[in-house]
Amino acid sequence: MSAKIDFIYLSESDMIKAGVKDMGKCVEVMEDMMVTLNKGDYVMGGENHNSHGCMVTFPDNPEFEGMPKNGEDRRFMAMPAYLGGSFQMAGMKWYGSNIENKKKGLPRSILMMMLNDKDTGAPLALMSANLLSAYRTGAIPGVGAKYLARKDSTTVAIVGPGVMGKTALAAFMSVCPKIDTVKIKGRGKNSIDSFVEYVKKEFPQVTTIKVCETMEEAIRDSDIINTATSVGDKESLFPYIDEKWIKEGALICMPSAARFDEEFYLDENTKLVVDNYKLYEAWADEYPYPSYDPVQVVGAKFMDLLHDKKITREEIIDIADVITKKVSGRDNDKQRIIYSVGGMPVEDIAWGETVYKNALKLGIGVKLHLWDEPELH
Repeated sequence: MSAKIDFIYLSESDMIKAGVKDMGKCVEVMEDMMVTLNKGDYVMGGENHNSHGCMVTFPDNPEFEGMPKNGEDRRFMAMPAYLGGSFQMAGMKWYGSNIENKKKGLPRSILMMMLNDKDTGAPLALMSANLLSAYRTGAIPGVGAKYLARKDSTTVAIVGPGVMGKTALAAFMSVCPKIDTVKIKGRGKNSIDSFVEYVKKEFPQVTTIKVCETMEEAIRDSDIINTATSVGDKESLFPYIDEKWIKEGALICMPSAARFDEEFYLDENTKLVVDNYKLYEAWADEYPYPSYDPVQVVGAKFMDLLHDKKITREEIIDIADVITKKVSGRDNDKQRIIYSVGGMPVEDIAWGETVYKNALKLGIGVKLHLWDEPELH
């Protein structure tokens, strides 16, 4: 048997050629991934096997010269996982993040993905992961819209018109063909202008693009609402959404945090849905009650309400149970649904494996040599 190991490197342009921006396919893959999760055929990090990942943060006042100082979005993150089902792949997404990157013309986060043979641990691919991560993140709200949005949805509100807002919109467009109106609420002119141009270029079927001055203006009359904004470090500082603004029948997709009045969560006509219940159980273990402040994903708020016995476990619905028809999705056209999107390394594995296999088929990428035989074995 040969001990030789080669693997491939995929740059961002290679990833594009291999289909990383195929949002329709990405939504399908994320749906398959969620069903695989629901069966339990996966392992993520931590003792509970459901950890989002391991994060390195820095002190506010480092005592050592050269050590980075704490700041907004200043972290390193490792997100390992194994995913079974049709994927049969292990790997890890690794990234560094710093809001100051924008001043250098760089993305806030710079991401890489490593895929490994599940049995030997040998590297299979090292790939650029900014697009990979952005598209898998956007596809998860797309799966939610497929199963939870009203079928006659025409109007989408994008609160936070950054990269995640763009990919979420692409996912909504792929599963809700009647969308013709996009409302945008952002902070900076550059991001808003960029988003408007993106919509015009990518989705000519959109006939109305409206830039909104306030959160209320964006939320009112919208069938699908996507929040993807940076927030404060506690719930009292999160962007506020008044229940009165939310249209009957609306779906609120939340890859980031927001603040609602508690009565809205408890309303009998509000449904609470998560992308993977066990992820929020893991977060509740890692960040003990109250979890919403540090986790900043709305599913953590559901867990806080469960802790307070204000809701029951059965009231937190797993999207995979909707996909597999174990439970209903939308119960009626007036029901308002909050869908929590937490982000999981198995999503990166699923989309990374798909793009990797496509790259092999197309002969894309640079072959890298590890060894003919290991020096030590």
